[in-house]
Amino acid sequence: MFDFVRKHTKVLMFLMFLLIIPAFVLVGVDGYKSMAGRGATVATIGNAKITQEEWDFAHKNEVDRLRASVPNLDPKLLDSAEARYATLERLVREKVMAEAVQTAHMTTSNARLARELQQNPTIASLRKPDGTLDMERYRQLAASQGLTPEGFEARVRRDLSLMQVESAVTGTAFSPKALSDLALNAFFERREVQVLRFSPADYASKINPSDADIDAYFQANSALFQSTETANVEYVVLDLDAVKKTVSVNEADLKTYFEQNASRLSAKEERRASHILINAPKNMPAADRAKAKERATALLAQVRKAPDSFAEVAKKNSQDAGSAPRGGDLDFFGRGAMVKPFEDAAFSMKKGEISDLVESDFGFHIIKLVDVKGAKQPTFEEARASLEPELRAQLAQRKFAEVAEAFTNGVYEQSDSLKPVAERLKLEVKTATNVQRQPLPGAAGPLANPKLLEAIFSTDSLEKKRNTEALELGANQLVSARVVAYSPARPLALNEVKAQVRERLVASRALEQAKKEGTEKLAALQANPSAVTMPAAVTVSRDAAQGLAGAVVDAALKVNPAKLPGFAGADVGGQGYVVVRVNKVLPRNAVEEAKGKQEQAQYAQWVAASESSAYYESLKQRFKVQIKVPAPGATKTAQN
Repeated sequence: MFDFVRKHTKVLMFLMFLLIIPAFVLVGVDGYKSMAGRGATVATIGNAKITQEEWDFAHKNEVDRLRASVPNLDPKLLDSAEARYATLERLVREKVMAEAVQTAHMTTSNARLARELQQNPTIASLRKPDGTLDMERYRQLAASQGLTPEGFEARVRRDLSLMQVESAVTGTAFSPKALSDLALNAFFERREVQVLRFSPADYASKINPSDADIDAYFQANSALFQSTETANVEYVVLDLDAVKKTVSVNEADLKTYFEQNASRLSAKEERRASHILINAPKNMPAADRAKAKERATALLAQVRKAPDSFAEVAKKNSQDAGSAPRGGDLDFFGRGAMVKPFEDAAFSMKKGEISDLVESDFGFHIIKLVDVKGAKQPTFEEARASLEPELRAQLAQRKFAEVAEAFTNGVYEQSDSLKPVAERLKLEVKTATNVQRQPLPGAAGPLANPKLLEAIFSTDSLEKKRNTEALELGANQLVSARVVAYSPARPLALNEVKAQVRERLVASRALEQAKKEGTEKLAALQANPSAVTMPAAVTVSRDAAQGLAGAVVDAALKVNPAKLPGFAGADVGGQGYVVVRVNKVLPRNAVEEAKGKQEQAQYAQWVAASESSAYYESLKQRFKVQIKVPAPGATKTAQN
């Protein structure tokens, strides 16, 4: 059936066209749009609802965004039940907060929106030299997020309104120093402990399983002893570099490009200056600023009397640590490199001239203009070396869409080989052996991409040895692969893996023995604290674990301080078992003032986040939020 589809693609497309157009005539475009609102309801917020289609659409957008920003991200993580549920929770939160904004009648004025847009650094970068906004680039920015300029502004307005609601809670969160000290001191409390370890390695030499034991373990755990499935593949990569190799740049086009970019290529005017800086930041008290200005004025008078002494005066008096050792020399700089008052002064001076006092956010400057480099227009021959690769890259970018379509169609239409499309587009067919479903450690390039590996190991690729579809693994990069040979995973015979089976069995029994003896010793110590000799004591805390596993530290800190010495046990997984004796509780070590303030600020953030979470939960109750889809964890628990 699929071979018929492949051979008669154009005929089928024509038939589909005949079927689809009448449907639009009868139902109308609006009818199709209305269908987007149909489907099962997955969550309700008061009278509002979120449908399955809306959830699917939001998750698709989220997946596309993440794949674009992290091309090598495992697609299975994005398509997991947990990831999908997280998208649903985000949708619910957005609608709940929007409802809260509407209920509280919070709006964002045009003036507030304009101020936010003016302060946005991304939008600021779109301004022309005259200060006006480049509307074409602004539309491109909005379009890159799937929005019109009006839609982009509406989203910013909505976000500002949401911030009003959230900041009303987080901005009023209160964490007194006494309360944060109490919590932090308890959290970082120290305890003197003695630790008794029961490691599987200490019991392994005592375990001697029989052949019957080994055979029984092998039969019970045969899934652990299989050969790894592998595939030998060939693949073709289409990217900008490959397209560049097929692009030729002729002399006429290069000259035209040179003429179009003449203003950009011309070297901008640069100036070399030295300066003397007397620090006087804006937040400096007025009296101190006055003293700084007085000192700068005196130095200005000094260098004007003896201009040749400028470098020596700068070395001794300038408070710019970077330039003072060089006599205040700032080397050549262009417009935009310095703060505006400094730039305006430097670019209005004549060579050798010393400025008046120039005040900036840093303080008071005395500037001496040392040299001027005028703007220079390079010749065509001088610019050729840099222009040719630029133009080739642009031509390749324009051609890529056309070549990408040919690549996509080629790997599909001639699905039994990659050579035809490679020859047609002048691409290299690369090969790889022993490729596995998961990227190998240290792997790089397309075969380290989970998306391509998933396609390689699909049923169609493995059974029919057909090309995978053209997969977009990154910006301007398409890849198709084909399985040449496949070795499936197979159960190994006992005689092939007997040594490994014995090793696993010994490790398993040694671990059991270590945990058994550890729990027995714990019971003995709880009954009689002197029943076992313990190692030397150490002092531990959450921020100084002394190499102990987190489970051990947690167990020690959970011991009741009113009943010391106290004992606790901790299962440390494959490392065995640990028994802890707690002798005494010690206060936290003194904290430096700066670190203490940092911790208090972090604690205040925790409190604010907690209050924000509690507020959101109260809003969910207020607006009668119901998520009708069970959480993935809850489903698994119910099944167990």
